[in-house]
Amino acid sequence: MRQTPLTTLLTAGFRFCARQVPMAAVAVAVAATAGLVVPGARSQAPQPPAQQPPPQQPSEISTVISGEASAAPRFAVPDFIALSNDAETVSVAKTIAQVLWDDLTFEREFALIPRDVYSTIPAAKSFDDVPFDRWRELNADGVIIGTVQKVSNGMQVKVRLFNVRTRQQAFGKEYGGAANARLYAHTVSDEIHEQQRALHGVARTKLTFASDRDGERMRGTVENRGVKEIYIADYDGANQRRVTTSRSLNITPTWSPDARSIAYTSYQKGTPNIYISNIYQGTREDLTKDIGQNFLPTWSPDGTRLCFMSTRDGNSELYVVNRDGSNLRRLTNHPGIDEAPTWSPSGTQIAFTSDRTGTPQIYTIGADGLGLQKVTSESYADRPTWSPAPYNEIAFTSRTGPGNDIKVIDLATRQVRQLTFGEGTNESPSWSPNGRHLAFMSTRSGKSQVFTMARDGKNLKQVTQAGNNYQPDWSHSP
Repeated sequence: MRQTPLTTLLTAGFRFCARQVPMAAVAVAVAATAGLVVPGARSQAPQPPAQQPPPQQPSEISTVISGEASAAPRFAVPDFIALSNDAETVSVAKTIAQVLWDDLTFEREFALIPRDVYSTIPAAKSFDDVPFDRWRELNADGVIIGTVQKVSNGMQVKVRLFNVRTRQQAFGKEYGGAANARLYAHTVSDEIHEQQRALHGVARTKLTFASDRDGERMRGTVENRGVKEIYIADYDGANQRRVTTSRSLNITPTWSPDARSIAYTSYQKGTPNIYISNIYQGTREDLTKDIGQNFLPTWSPDGTRLCFMSTRDGNSELYVVNRDGSNLRRLTNHPGIDEAPTWSPSGTQIAFTSDRTGTPQIYTIGADGLGLQKVTSESYADRPTWSPAPYNEIAFTSRTGPGNDIKVIDLATRQVRQLTFGEGTNESPSWSPNGRHLAFMSTRSGKSQVFTMARDGKNLKQVTQAGNNYQPDWSHSP
C-alpha cells in the first residue's frame, strides 16, 4: 500500500492532582495512508483525578446539590476569572464558561440560569468572595466558579461548584495543559454530571459522518459522481475535521468502541470495500479486499469483530469477521436482501434490515446465526441502531409518507414511539453512549444535515451546516 509522509499532531491531554501539577500535551501520531489524513486529532481521555479537599469538608451526602421541591437544581455558570490579564487567558476563561453552560444544558439534568442575567451579580475575583446572597436572589442552588491562569506550560484551570444555600464546596478540580478551552469545559461537564447525578455525560464524545461539502468529483470513473469524504466533529458540531482525502465515495462511517478507529465503505478502487482507519496510529486497513461488494460495517461492543453486508456469495447477506480480517463467517442465508446490521449491547445479538417478507423490516438474530425474529411491522423500516444499556430499544428509519421519520421500538413490549413527524425526511439514527440522545440525518433545513435530539424527540439541534451530510455515528468513548 502506498504511504504518504507521517504527520504528527500534538493534542492537549490532562493529568489531575489536588495541587498544581504541570501537564504536558499528549503527542498523537497521525499518518496519512493511501489518501487518509486527519487534520486535527481528538485529545485522549483524562486520567481519573484525585479529589480536591473541600474547604469545609462536607459529607458525601451534602456534596450533592438538590433543587427545591424535587425540581432540578438551578445552576449558574458565570465567566471564569482570568487571573492573567492577557487576551488569550481572558478568551479562554469566557469560552470555558459558555461551553460548560451549553454542555450542562444539553443533558437536561440541571436548570441552567440564563447567562444574560448575570450582569446584575457582582463578579467574584476569587473563590473567597463569591456573592452567595446575590446568587440566592436568582434562586440559584449551585454556582460554578472557575479561575484561569497562564503558566509556563499552558493554562492552569481551577473549578469549584458551590452549594449556594450552605456555601459549601460540592465539587473541586484543577486542570492544566494547553489552552484548549473547549476540552476543559467538556471535561468539567462530564465530571460534574458523574459526581452530581451519577450520569455518564457525552460532552467529550465525537460524531463521524459522510459529507460532500468539498464539492469534488470522483477520479477515474465513467460516471460524473460526486465525492463524499468522512468527517469527525465534537458532539455539538464544533471542530469539524476531514478524515479521508481519497476523492472517492466514502460512506457509512462507524466508530470503534474505543473511538480510536473508524470503519467505513469506500469506492476508492471502483467497487465498494470496507476500510478501517486507525486515527491515532495513522494507518488504514482494507478489511474486505475486493471480494464482492461490501457495505455498512458495524463493530461488536468489545471491538474484536465487525458485521457487514456483502454480495461475495451472489446475494446480499450479513457476515461477521474478526477485526484483523480473519475468521470470516456468513451469518444469514436467504434470497432476500439482508443489510444494515447493528449489535446488541451484550454482543450476543444483531439487528438488521431484510425484505424477506416483501418489504424491508427489522429483524434480530443471534450472533451465532440462530434465533431469527421479526421485530417491526411497518410499511418500510431500515437502518436500525440498538440502544446501549440499560435501555433495550432499537431506533430505526420508517417510511411515513413521501419521506421517512425516526421511530423507536421497545424490544420488551414491542411498543413503537415516533420521534420525528414529517419535517423533511429523517434517516440513519445513531444512539449516544448513554442512550439519552440520537444523532440522525434530516432534510428539514433544505439540504441533508446532521441533527441531534433527546430520546423523547425534544431538544433538537442542528450539528452540520456546510454541504450535505449523511449517516452520522456517535462514538461510545471520549
